[in-house]
Amino acid sequence: MEGNDPAAERVMTPLHPNQLKVLRVRTAIAMLFPLVLAVGLDLGPLRETALPLGLVAGAAALLALAATLVLPARRYRAWGYAEAGDELHVSHGLLVRVRTIVPFGRVQHIDVAQGPVERRYGVATLILHTAGTRGAAVPLPGLAQPDAERMRDRIRAKIRQGLA
Repeated sequence: MEGNDPAAERVMTPLHPNQLKVLRVRTAIAMLFPLVLAVGLDLGPLRETALPLGLVAGAAALLALAATLVLPARRYRAWGYAEAGDELHVSHGLLVRVRTIVPFGRVQHIDVAQGPVERRYGVATLILHTAGTRGAAVPLPGLAQPDAERMRDRIRAKIRQGLA
């Protein structure tokens, strides 16, 4: 991006703090399978080797703990959004930074989605479905449930104003 691009200087709003808890719970759940696999290896095929019992499972547990504490925090900090006039700016990504601008005039419909973990922590994902195929659904996770609904209603009102 060029230095004089106003979008590059835009102040992005961070996600709701509870989204970090959601990311940590999801990561912990994802780490269960490799952890169970490591315990199985420790008690099964590796039992006949010179490796001390619990070495593989212990190493896997340390990696799972590190992944659960470090990665979600980095992913959380990478997200941001800004409502600007008649468009929504969404930024995310650790290795590959993605900056998406959704003009409200291209929005076809809007969803507010919540899985069980999100419901537990009171956050939701706003999903803007746009015309076209590439990037036709733009998710914005980690909004407080009432904020997601207000943003949906605000965007819908702006779309209706444009049609009138």
